[in-house]
Amino acid sequence: MRLRAVDRIAFGMGGAVYAVKEAAYIMFVLLFYTQVLGLSGAATGVALFLSMVWDGISDPIMGTWSDRFRSRWGRRHPFMIISVIPLGLGFIALFNPPQFIAAEASYLAGWLLGCSIWIRTALTVFSIPHLALVAEITQNYHERSRLLGMRTGFMFLLTLLLPAFSMYFLFSETGGQDGRFVTQNYVTYGWISAGLVWSASFITIWGTWKYIGDTKVATEKMPSSKGLGGMWRDFLATFASVNFRNLLYYDLAASSSYGITVALNIIIWTYYWELDSSETGMVLGLSVILAVPLALLTLGPLGRRWPKHKIITFAIICMLIDIMWLFPLRLFDLIPANGHPFIFFALTLQNMLFMYFFIMRIVSAYSITADLTDEHEVRSGKRQEGGFYSVFAFTAKLGTAVGPLFGGVALDLIGLNEGMLPGQIDQPVLDGLLWAISIGVVPLMLIALYFTSRFSMTEQQLLEIQEKIAVRIRKGGTG
Repeated sequence: MRLRAVDRIAFGMGGAVYAVKEAAYIMFVLLFYTQVLGLSGAATGVALFLSMVWDGISDPIMGTWSDRFRSRWGRRHPFMIISVIPLGLGFIALFNPPQFIAAEASYLAGWLLGCSIWIRTALTVFSIPHLALVAEITQNYHERSRLLGMRTGFMFLLTLLLPAFSMYFLFSETGGQDGRFVTQNYVTYGWISAGLVWSASFITIWGTWKYIGDTKVATEKMPSSKGLGGMWRDFLATFASVNFRNLLYYDLAASSSYGITVALNIIIWTYYWELDSSETGMVLGLSVILAVPLALLTLGPLGRRWPKHKIITFAIICMLIDIMWLFPLRLFDLIPANGHPFIFFALTLQNMLFMYFFIMRIVSAYSITADLTDEHEVRSGKRQEGGFYSVFAFTAKLGTAVGPLFGGVALDLIGLNEGMLPGQIDQPVLDGLLWAISIGVVPLMLIALYFTSRFSMTEQQLLEIQEKIAVRIRKGGTG
């Protein structure tokens, strides 16, 4: 069954909820806590890393819990509802530490850790049940990709448009002062983030309410092992699929590479390419406006031409080339100096391609995960959509956690300290930024590329799996 556009949009708005967190942590948290509040890069990186580790641990707990949950409102929506208010409050606190906290490094690191754990836990309670809806709303191979494409499209639009508009309007230079280094601007940003979270989550919950019935399954299909040990066994049961294990290995490497890239991007744009806040906002805004529609338009034709695992392989190769191509041109003086329009154009193109191929790879990977929940039902007789998405989210977040840890330590090692301004950085420090992203990204992308050849899911494979499920239902069995 082909879903209506309004249904895809309603589901996709859940990606905007996730995007508010991504925008904050990708673009602003590292800069705010190190360059504005003066927390060391290492302390900031460790705090963010620890919060991400907890984030990953909480995912399987949430996934297996929602798979087992029973209520008149289904297995997913009650969790989504209770997460909304705490999530918004977390962003307000993150960007507004009390003065006595900000004045003491150990207190500030603890505040960052506490707020990050709060935000990430609330987001897990929303996002894991939301993702699990994909396999329940539709069983169609291509429709699952369309749903996830809409979610990823909204996620990317807000992840980059929110910082883009913020850079242009909120953090712009005022009275000769760079707005990126003004504390009060971050307080305002926290409130904007809270408002967006509350609005987008309401739309998603309201728009997917009609599918509550699809989240309810027969008792015999629900995981039912007793106690915490039983939940752990249910969690481990998802690893029985060789396809899924290799998908996880791929994503762990790819997510680690992505985490390092986005953690260093804003620093590199600011200091290596010397973009001001308005230019940074325009690079983000233009690239996302171009990349997201292009991805959504080409996702269908590519999906009909190639199976999902082939799309992932192609995307990884292109992302690896795209991340690195501009630096050699600078090293060999083949491009104009910073400030020339070519630099702005090249960075916009680079970021647009990065986002386009990232969308293609993440949509395909999440869509394969939905298909593998059907494969799991054939093997075990159980429906564990939440469990599968929580395991996938666990490895993705564990990989992404490498980014701020690596980035924070790298900033300390290369000597990029508080108060340094663009255009006043010694060349060895700039070279250190280039080495940091090269050493951090390239090996991980090659590992991810290797594992893309070790899993597969075609439309024909899924149809055969679903036919086995149908035969079992007709015979009256589940296991």
